[in-house]
Amino acid sequence: MIFRPPGKEDGAGILTLVHRLGVLDINSAYAYMLIGEHHAGTSVVAEIDGELGGFISGYLLPADPETLFVWQVGVAQAGRGKGLATRMLAEILKRPACADVRYLDTTVGPTNEPSQGLFRGLARRLNARIDETELFSAELFDAFDEGEPHDPHEPEILFRIGPFDADAVSALSS
Repeated sequence: MIFRPPGKEDGAGILTLVHRLGVLDINSAYAYMLIGEHHAGTSVVAEIDGELGGFISGYLLPADPETLFVWQVGVAQAGRGKGLATRMLAEILKRPACADVRYLDTTVGPTNEPSQGLFRGLARRLNARIDETELFSAELFDAFDEGEPHDPHEPEILFRIGPFDADAVSALSS
């Protein structure tokens, strides 16, 4: 298994994986290319036998560079049950771009138990507090789709992990 920063050429593969997973919000090809172009230091792709087996997109909050926001986590079937998502998070947090990161923020739907478990487990491994508060209500998502047929969107719960220190990050196994 190889972990590496994504490049803009990975955009199509990430988009294809997102489509195959069928559980993540699908963004444009352009958005996934921008991840590789602008956020490679805070994002990761995992290759399994030469194929894209997972990715995480993340970025430092512009107003708070001590906070890494994890936008999407996707793991292909070939990588499930092997701790791949946790290993990818550790890979990002250990990078120079995240040397000053003391908090990790992400949003998770209230019925997404695998993601809830991933981030609660990461908080335990970092010996850090985790706060969970609603960030985006279902009604807020509905406002975007007024008059258009759409699937209902769950609220997004903000998981804020931290503070944690560099020693806790170093102790994460890769």
